[in-house]
Amino acid sequence: MHTQSILPRIGALPAGPLDAISDVRGVTVGHHTLAQGPLQTGVTVVRPHPGDAYRDKVPAAAAVLNGFGKSIGLVQVQELGVLETPLALTNTFGVGTVANAQIRAAVAANPAIGREWPTVNPLVFECNDGYLNDIQALAVQEDHYAQALAAADARFAQGSVGAGRGMSSFSLKGGIGSASRIAQIQPGLRYTVGALVLANFGRLPSLTIAGRPFGRELARMQDQGQAAEAARPEQGSIILLLATDAPLDARQLRRLALRAGAGLARTGSVFGHGSGDIALAFSTAYTVPHLAERGMPAVVLLHETRIDPLFEAAAEAAEQAIVAALWHAESVSGRDGHRRACIREAAPQWREWLARTEL
Repeated sequence: MHTQSILPRIGALPAGPLDAISDVRGVTVGHHTLAQGPLQTGVTVVRPHPGDAYRDKVPAAAAVLNGFGKSIGLVQVQELGVLETPLALTNTFGVGTVANAQIRAAVAANPAIGREWPTVNPLVFECNDGYLNDIQALAVQEDHYAQALAAADARFAQGSVGAGRGMSSFSLKGGIGSASRIAQIQPGLRYTVGALVLANFGRLPSLTIAGRPFGRELARMQDQGQAAEAARPEQGSIILLLATDAPLDARQLRRLALRAGAGLARTGSVFGHGSGDIALAFSTAYTVPHLAERGMPAVVLLHETRIDPLFEAAAEAAEQAIVAALWHAESVSGRDGHRRACIREAAPQWREWLARTEL
């Protein structure tokens, strides 16, 4: 079922056939979900292409919107402008374990790593799922990364799955969301921008859907205890991943990553003090070989004056992906009886609200 039929449609640009990051050819996503009592967490993996990410690196760059985060690997991405492993998402205390799993996988495929060849740069992003998940249990194991990687596919679940299992957003159930938009550069020249988010951020009164103050209406309906929680300072995080088939270099990709922040802002975030908001963009248009003997690719990059349609697509895809995370999520109960209701449970009349000119 196309996502337009089950969630609000954002913007005017056309989406790819799946309305997901995997509309960028070669990109796949896999999850491993832990859902047992107080353990509500998991791992999500994004593969930029089906080959060896260390031998055939893709250009990439990150933009840190607010640096309250514990990700690993960003320094080398900033310096060298490439990815060397698939992208991994998990909870805050799972970062080291998943990084070890990435290293083991890379070494198993390339035994020269750390000996004849340089070491590998694992890349793991995180959000704190400690409200629903017993994060102190350190439940994420290396094998969970391997299982998520093995499950990677162009068609994948969204919502309360993988790394998104225990995440909260706008005092509701958050998680994994994805979308894509097609950018028309000129007649006959189109590129895809896909987004995947790990949404764990936001204050309910600020929630904005398709330009409408949706969260204000929902907050008015809540009891006093819920309203008090919604009024607290923002202390969550969001990871925004962008993929594109447009031929961009690392500098241009950093500019593209930054535009994911425009989509984030449209949903009602101000990148609060306690929120770790990080965006990363990569291109599948070419790969950079690890071995110098293979030579660097000769790539005709997109001219800077034609990049605006990609910026628009990035903002719209990021906004739609956040909406997708909310609408695909299922309600989850976890640690110490904590519960997050999904938006479809909290606001079953959402279609009526969004149909109004003003709320």
